[in-house]
Amino acid sequence: MGFLANLQPQLLSILRIMSGLLFLEHGSAKLLHFPHIAMFDGKPSTMILVAGTIELVGGALVTVGLFTRWAAFIMSGEMAVAYFMAHAPRGFYPVINMGEAAILYCFVFLYIAAAGPGPWAISRK
Repeated sequence: MGFLANLQPQLLSILRIMSGLLFLEHGSAKLLHFPHIAMFDGKPSTMILVAGTIELVGGALVTVGLFTRWAAFIMSGEMAVAYFMAHAPRGFYPVINMGEAAILYCFVFLYIAAAGPGPWAISRK
């Protein structure tokens, strides 16, 4: 697998871009109702507005690689809070409490916050 080691910087950028786009979609669904998710119909709560804003703005920043470390760190924290507030009370095991995505996003964004944006970013710091 040595050939992949040579691609590590580029694969970090691809992980960042894809994670950012997927996260941005969550914010878009909450704030812009696209794609439409019936659960977000009606007047949004303050928590949904805050989460949606973090997801939309943070997802966009991480996708393009601007203020990546700060945005990823904040989004990692949001996912930790989401897991403990929304998923953990439903049961201990993530596969049962539907918290797998929240945990995975939490640690992917924590890694991106530590590793940086990779070479394909607006700011490479």
